Amino acid sequence: MEQSFSSRRTPTSSARSQRAGQRLRTRSLIAGIVAAALLIMLIALGSRGFHWFDAALIGYAVATVFATAAVTYKYTFWLSRPPTGRYWWRSWQLFLSYANFRRYSALIPAAIGDLFGQSFIRKRGLYRWVTHLCIFWGVLLSCMVTFPLTFGWWRFTQTAAGLYRIWFFGFPFFAFPVDTPFAFLVIHALDFTAALLFIGLVLAFHRRFHDLALIAVQRFRFDIVPLALLMAIVVTGGALTADSTWLGGAYYWYISLTHETVVVLWLISLPFGKFFHLIERPATVGIELYWQTGENTTQQKCARCSEEFAPVRFIQDLKHTLYEVGENYTIRDTPVQSFGVRADEPPVKSNPSEDQATATLWWQDLCPTCKRVMRAQANLAALGRDGNQFL
Repeated sequence: MEQSFSSRRTPTSSARSQRAGQRLRTRSLIAGIVAAALLIMLIALGSRGFHWFDAALIGYAVATVFATAAVTYKYTFWLSRPPTGRYWWRSWQLFLSYANFRRYSALIPAAIGDLFGQSFIRKRGLYRWVTHLCIFWGVLLSCMVTFPLTFGWWRFTQTAAGLYRIWFFGFPFFAFPVDTPFAFLVIHALDFTAALLFIGLVLAFHRRFHDLALIAVQRFRFDIVPLALLMAIVVTGGALTADSTWLGGAYYWYISLTHETVVVLWLISLPFGKFFHLIERPATVGIELYWQTGENTTQQKCARCSEEFAPVRFIQDLKHTLYEVGENYTIRDTPVQSFGVRADEPPVKSNPSEDQATATLWWQDLCPTCKRVMRAQANLAALGRDGNQFL
């Protein structure tokens, strides 16, 4: 009985999955190269043919181009996999559906709060929410300031009247006096974002060194190193401000080189480490749309207890996804009648992509409660005991 619940993969499906995976890697690699090329073109355009590009920042730019290519490769690969790709495209179909527009008045604010307010973390505790909020906005705002300056999209000049003028993509934006609060905020923008990030990092390190449950499962390379790199960025960046303000730039060259090194290391590790979920998170907004738009649709009934437990659309998409990756969760050895399915109900397809239906059920046709019951019955049967007298 337990064997009937397990996934089965045939040699043919394995070979098909390998070929599909190779094609997916090739497409993802091409997407990464195209993204890097587009970024270089934008740098050339924004800096007016690299005329306003600061050669001292070449390390930042090269690392950013590499990170862009790697992130695009991984993101494209992630979205193109059957488990994520199907729900990604389904979410876009639902979003562009006119019938769903009336739901967006409530869904969009919730999605914005979930993404930018980190409200999904708030449910896990105030401490964790403040930590994630500080790190999220500290990293995001720092990148919004650093990248345009590095690429030459933003630059500052001084007018004959002593005003600071901001240029954007080679065009004059506006000028402002140097001795104003606004000028202080603009000039020290990275200091403020670094302070916000520093608060989040201190809270994160405190939790990771004092929460015994977290210590037991955390990994040094995946959980500690990214935070350490961010802390090094914050400390060296603050040291640059301190050196230029109080020491006259005496150690500026050494500190700037150290700062550039840790920033480059963090950018290179971004596609492969913990902070890649910052890029993945926006795609999960579509899952909320997927579920909310399916609440009032036909619901899947459990094949054992006949209770509704999920939208039919979700269960069918899940079956298609499993079939595409070569996973077979059909319950071949169990007749339909043993699950209490009514005779007038249509049979379930063993292969979701085929038109011909059979009376075979999928493991996904059972609700979570019945799945636990069936596993318990299988375990008791393996021990030579009758599970029906207990369940």
